[in-house]
Amino acid sequence: MNISSRLPSSGQTIFSVMSALATEHKAINLGQGFPDFDSDPVLRNLISKHLNEGKNQYCPMAGLPALRETLSSKIERCYNAKIDPDTQLCVTAGATQALFTAICAFVNKGDEVILLEPAYDCYKPEILIAGGVPRPYSMVYPDYAIDWNEMADMVNDKTKMIIINTPHNPSGTLLQKEDLLALEQIVTGKDIVVLSDEVYEHLIYDGEEHQSVMRYPALFEQSIAVFSFGKTLHTTGWKMGYVVGPKQLIDEFKNIHQWNVFCVNSFLQFAIADYLKDPDTYEHLPSFFEEKRNRLTELLSEIPMKPLLSRGTYFQLYNYAEVSDQDDVSFAKYLTREVGVAAIPMSPFYSEQISDKTIRFCFAKQDETLVAAAERLAKLR
Repeated sequence: MNISSRLPSSGQTIFSVMSALATEHKAINLGQGFPDFDSDPVLRNLISKHLNEGKNQYCPMAGLPALRETLSSKIERCYNAKIDPDTQLCVTAGATQALFTAICAFVNKGDEVILLEPAYDCYKPEILIAGGVPRPYSMVYPDYAIDWNEMADMVNDKTKMIIINTPHNPSGTLLQKEDLLALEQIVTGKDIVVLSDEVYEHLIYDGEEHQSVMRYPALFEQSIAVFSFGKTLHTTGWKMGYVVGPKQLIDEFKNIHQWNVFCVNSFLQFAIADYLKDPDTYEHLPSFFEEKRNRLTELLSEIPMKPLLSRGTYFQLYNYAEVSDQDDVSFAKYLTREVGVAAIPMSPFYSEQISDKTIRFCFAKQDETLVAAAERLAKLR
């Protein structure tokens, strides 16, 4: 049978490759971004409650009204933004589905999409599936700053979307107020949608503040913001998320959403709606993960790899130039096979080859996991 692939050269993601290698060699997996600890028992009990009450049937396409109302209140508390739960919110089957749906909703064949590299690996394939043309802007190690004048020069009549990600995976950096204002200036008056990946919104450290597009009314009028319950609730396997935007954009988003998912499982929505009414369920996260970041930094302080201190997400980069001359993919595989700790190399997040000699560790792990990984990495001394 003759099949014409839409993505003939995509192959496996680096996450699948490294996780399989970690399993094969019984390595401690600090590569793929998932916690190795459970969610709050209060949340699990709420799930059992609603499941036992028979909450098994379809929800409304945009999501359970009670959950959208809870999220609207949460957004006002966090970002001082008033969001209509009926017209400006849609619950999704995870952030990846939300990103894919948004790209398919607004990107047509030949449209250009600017994305910041290193970029989370699903962005580019999703642009290509929609028929769009990825236009990468390369941020430079180690600060991953953006020259917004250079970014403005990339914009032309074909530019339909700009994808941003803050807190940024994989670098652990943050966009600041001046960045959002610069972006606002670039897109205002143009038919450009800003797709803002904000799934790590609550994982921000050292007293810094998440700069959501919702804090900037003019920018928000041209934006779709994407969020993940998986990151906030330590439940990446549930694949639950949501999007927020102005009614005009959410209407078009839902126009695509209804035909590829329609709605998301019901009993989890009931449980999350109840759980997130208590702000403590997410307001403790910065200190919780900052402690884990600091623990990892301390444990690896004697190893000759230089950390780029994470300002957000649950990832921290390490430069290994003093340890090895190998390229980052080879070094990550060496760590997995020979040292017994899996990491993620940075080069797969770029369109062009790079030589920063940098890998990414996930610190969303139990303390004993981090200690065990550090003991193995001590071989690098």
